[in-house]
Amino acid sequence: MSAEELKSNPGEIAGWPKLVVKYTTDESNIAPLLPPGLTALDNVVQVGVYCIPILNEPEYGCSIKVSAEWQGVAGQYNLGMGIDQEAAVHNSGEINGQPKFLCDIDYFRLGDHVGARATHQGYTFFEYSGDVTGPGDVVEGDFTEHEWWTKYSRAIGNLEKQYDFEPVVVDVATTFEQRHVEELDGEVILRDSPWDPVARYLPVNEVVSAQLVTHQAKARNITNAGPLDADAFWPHADTIGGSRWPGERGGPKR
Repeated sequence: MSAEELKSNPGEIAGWPKLVVKYTTDESNIAPLLPPGLTALDNVVQVGVYCIPILNEPEYGCSIKVSAEWQGVAGQYNLGMGIDQEAAVHNSGEINGQPKFLCDIDYFRLGDHVGARATHQGYTFFEYSGDVTGPGDVVEGDFTEHEWWTKYSRAIGNLEKQYDFEPVVVDVATTFEQRHVEELDGEVILRDSPWDPVARYLPVNEVVSAQLVTHQAKARNITNAGPLDADAFWPHADTIGGSRWPGERGGPKR
């Protein structure tokens, strides 16, 4: 499929490519962020910036994922999804445990230049600026990716190690077809933020790749993949807002 065939209609957001940045961090950084039962697979962090139609309006978002295995299945654990529409934040979290929170996203392509920025609570915690260098390799045929979320509800009154709904892993299995990939050359900037501590917990060692990826989702199944050890999970239950970053009473750790 040619680039011309991939173009959407003027003003249409469907079909926008996703900015996918991958970088390495120290392996020792990832394991402490994973709930007991999920196992780190490597030292790669993936930042995705996107614009897709949700609830009949464009949703701009920025997600932070690390590779992780659950019960022998390889996937990615999502630490947080900053998005710019409030309705999807609360609904997604309550129903499926999706770690969404409100965030200001700037994302554009002008000619061959690509820019992206994510800002939360006044802190710009991620920024990318780069240029398209040429086409990338497209994965042939359909493929399925697993993304791990966690769903739980602590007991009314915040009783120690008690839940109204004990923690489970949520498996988001999505089957994709890649349509187009472009390689980018640019700069990844992580800025310190107490509300989105990517730079603190997952600092950059080396940028592996930056790409614009256009794909079509063929199927998506969200299922309960099994329980976590409730007692062992307790230190992970208090997060920063709706994310899965370690928090204290819903805010940054002091």
